[in-house]
Amino acid sequence: MIIKNAELETVCGVTSTLPEHDAPEFAFAGKSNVGKSTLINGLMNRKNLARTSSQPGKTQTINFYRINQEFYFVDLPGYGYAKVSETEKAKWGKMIERYLRSSKVLKLVFLLIDIRHEPGANDKLMYDWVVETGFTPVIIATKLDKIKRSQKDKQLKLIRTALGCDSSVKIIPYSGLTKQGREEILALMDPFFEE
Repeated sequence: MIIKNAELETVCGVTSTLPEHDAPEFAFAGKSNVGKSTLINGLMNRKNLARTSSQPGKTQTINFYRINQEFYFVDLPGYGYAKVSETEKAKWGKMIERYLRSSKVLKLVFLLIDIRHEPGANDKLMYDWVVETGFTPVIIATKLDKIKRSQKDKQLKLIRTALGCDSSVKIIPYSGLTKQGREEILALMDPFFEE
């Protein structure tokens, strides 16, 4: 998979109508500050098309990035951010759920988990939600460059155990710094384009 061009095409807020198209969609979900924008920029080979911020909770909309004019990356709102009111959090939750249940062209859901920490209650909830909507999420363990190489396997095992996912669930470690994991993630999308 070679990404030649990428553009932000549609931004949906809480009350927006979700766009309808025939192109495959690949969604990215994760807690605020897990490195979602960094990952999406890394996959698209762009510096800052997806806005990164030191302030968690920046993505409060569903952002549709059109890639190569043939498919979409869908950036879902970050969840679990403490400084946002419960009402606001509930709205984001409903928005994510509405998208997962209504998209007819969603092919894969990538769930991002910070490799340094045990997944929290919100991560588990999101994982279960994705499974309930009929998808097997691909777990992306972000911030790989922030741990020692010797800790990697232990942390991946911790994530698998905490989420309660069996060995069929893929967990891909990803580094925003070196882009390690990028090719593996893109390769998972290839089968959806084979003639």
